Amino acid sequence: MTPAERAGAPGGREGAGRPFPIWLGGIPVLLDWSGRLIAVTCLLFTFVALLVNVILRYVFGSGIAWAYEIHAILLPWLVAGGVVIAAARGRNIAITLLPDLLAARGRQMLAIAINAAILAISLAVLDSSQPILKASKFQTLSTLGVKQIWGYSSLVYAFGGMAVIAVVDLLRALTDRAAFDDGIDPGKSSLS
Repeated sequence: MTPAERAGAPGGREGAGRPFPIWLGGIPVLLDWSGRLIAVTCLLFTFVALLVNVILRYVFGSGIAWAYEIHAILLPWLVAGGVVIAAARGRNIAITLLPDLLAARGRQMLAIAINAAILAISLAVLDSSQPILKASKFQTLSTLGVKQIWGYSSLVYAFGGMAVIAVVDLLRALTDRAAFDDGIDPGKSSLS
């Protein structure tokens, strides 16, 4: 489901549940845009730093020392941005065989179960990553002098974003039965 579809227009079908609040559907849209901003910034900064480093190495014989370490901070953020974008758009890897076989009520129950599982897993990862985050406060990149917490904090963004999106999708699954009617194209939404 695209961010615009997630924002949700009220279902006009007979017997539909309450329309999903548009402001709640806007949360994944905001997370999608934040992921885009993070991904583009990381890619741009990494590319420029590496390009300048290569040019300096060929022109002056030595480059920027910190250009070899910057990926330790930016790559995790690039991946986290991509994870949040995929989750916000419902474009993560999915096998839709089971939802394709189920009726509308079955798809709704499956969506509830899947989003509850995603929420539980995301919260478990956030909880289990606390020791890593605490330890990374004491690890410093040698050339940059930056603490590794800046790279590892991308875990909080990625799994926190996935948890928020799972909550929104769970609320949608609980309140908007029209989203699961048989006329919906399962290829346009991911139940993973």
